[in-house]
Amino acid sequence: MFWFLLLAMVVVVAAVTLAVVGGGRSAVLQDVAPEQLTDPLPVSRPLSRADVDALRLPVAPRGYRMADVDDALSRLGAELAERDARIAELEAALAGAQATRPGRPDLLKAGQDQQDRPWQPSRESDGPAGEPADHDEEPGR
Repeated sequence: MFWFLLLAMVVVVAAVTLAVVGGGRSAVLQDVAPEQLTDPLPVSRPLSRADVDALRLPVAPRGYRMADVDDALSRLGAELAERDARIAELEAALAGAQATRPGRPDLLKAGQDQQDRPWQPSRESDGPAGEPADHDEEPGR
């Protein structure tokens, strides 16, 4: 048994020595460039849901690359702030237009009321002469 272990150890030492000495002539592996964000968010147009869904951030040894994540988040934040400002501008314009037209229903408030209570039927489903339709009846009765 001793001779077998001695022979196995000699073979392993010889193989390692040949690999170290004989491997000097072969080409060394080249360093790979770090992964970069290849498909950034489009600059020429506003972002869409498909752009965000298609965004794939490169992975670094300890997670995602912070610079790429920061760039993507700052772009998304800027887009959301721009859209929020545009929505506020349009709501103000609508409120101003409604204020100059007396006797008209407040479309902005009516839309918000319906969004707040989606379980209640709208006034459009009322019956004849403005009376609420009977929604409790079963069909066919």
